Amino acid sequence: MSSASIDKALWYLGRSSGVVSLVLLTLVIALGIATRSGRLLPGLPRFAVSAVHRSTSLLAVVFLVVHVVTLTLDPQSQLRWIDAVLPFGSQPKPLWIGLGAASLDLMFALVVTSLLRQRIGHRVWRAIHWTAYALWPFAVMHTIGTGTDIHRGWMLSLVAACILAVAGLLGWRLSTRFLDDTDRATGTQLPSRDTRLLAGSKGIQ
Repeated sequence: MSSASIDKALWYLGRSSGVVSLVLLTLVIALGIATRSGRLLPGLPRFAVSAVHRSTSLLAVVFLVVHVVTLTLDPQSQLRWIDAVLPFGSQPKPLWIGLGAASLDLMFALVVTSLLRQRIGHRVWRAIHWTAYALWPFAVMHTIGTGTDIHRGWMLSLVAACILAVAGLLGWRLSTRFLDDTDRATGTQLPSRDTRLLAGSKGIQ
C-alpha cells in the first residue's frame, strides 16, 4: 500500500471516528439524563439503562481515541500530539481544536475518576462527573468548527439531531410536567402547579 493510500485511509478513519464519537457522546448524555431522572424507560429496567450508559461511555472513549490517534498520524490534518491534549495551543484553528482537546481531557478525567471511585469517594466522583455536561457542548462546537463535512446536508442534519435530542431531554427533565408526573408515579401528594405558584407569589409580598 502506498503512502498516499495510507494517508487517505487515516483521513477517512479520523473523520468517521469523529462523527461516531459525537453520536456516542450524545447518547451518553441522553442516557445520563434518563438515569439521573430516576424514571424508568419503556421496556427497560433501571439497571439495564445504567449498563447501556456505561457501555456506551466506554465505546465513546474508544472512538475518541481512534479519532485523535488517526488525525495525529495523518500529515494532512497537521494535528500535533501536544495540541490533542493541551487546549488552545494549536496553530490552525486554536479555539475549535482546543475545544476538542478539552473534551478529550474531560473524558479521560471521567474515566480515571470512575476507575478510582471507591478510593476518591462518591462526592468527589459526582462533582467531576458533572463535567460530562460540559464535554458534550465542547464536542459539538469542535465538530462545527473543524468538521470538513459540516457544510454537507447529512452532517448538518446529524449535528442538529444531536442538539435537538439533548435539548429536548433537558427541557423534559426540567419541566413542571416532569415533576408532576414523578409525583404521581411515586404516589406523592404535592400541591398542584397553580397552588405552588400562588404560594410563591404570597411569599414575595
